[in-house]
Amino acid sequence: MHLYHSPTTPFGRKVMVLILEAGLADRVEVVEVSGTPVDPGNMPVNRNPLGKIPALDRADGPTIYDSPVICRYLDDLSGAGLYPKGEPLWEVLTLEATADGILDAALLMVYETRIRPEELRYAPWVEGQWLKVTRALDALEASWMAHLSGPLSMGQIALGCALGYLDFRHAARDWRAGRPRLAAWAAAFAERPAMRATEPPKA
Repeated sequence: MHLYHSPTTPFGRKVMVLILEAGLADRVEVVEVSGTPVDPGNMPVNRNPLGKIPALDRADGPTIYDSPVICRYLDDLSGAGLYPKGEPLWEVLTLEATADGILDAALLMVYETRIRPEELRYAPWVEGQWLKVTRALDALEASWMAHLSGPLSMGQIALGCALGYLDFRHAARDWRAGRPRLAAWAAAFAERPAMRATEPPKA
């Protein structure tokens, strides 16, 4: 299998962490690509017409995307059980969706400042994206800590990667302020070998 990925994409990092946690590293070859919505660069648009990564080539079927689909596929392939059966599955999927929503908003903030010309930027829109992030973080602090303390799941992996991305691209906003339990969980989760091995480049 071939995974199209960039070291700076948090959605790809989710998949990379799963690959390591599930023992699939010897079965997936990583192909580094890069691009933006206005310049696809060498993104695999012939495999994912949306021009987004991650995307996973398989020997027995068409390329699959996006990250939740790839994660479900690889978890099923490995039998890692990161998506539990029965009632707990819905909490895992909701937690993963919350983490992905945080990433969507945080990534749009980056695009606004890195891609849109300065004279066209709209600060209230950026702050509206950050408000989505803060609402999600507050909900996690208030209602999800018991789940985060449970067995390893894809929801936890997705959230660990989302919080890592906030540190990577939005450190000045200090998401930890007022959320001591979530901050403590994130610090501990970041020490997992799979998380440390997939940290984005510092520069």
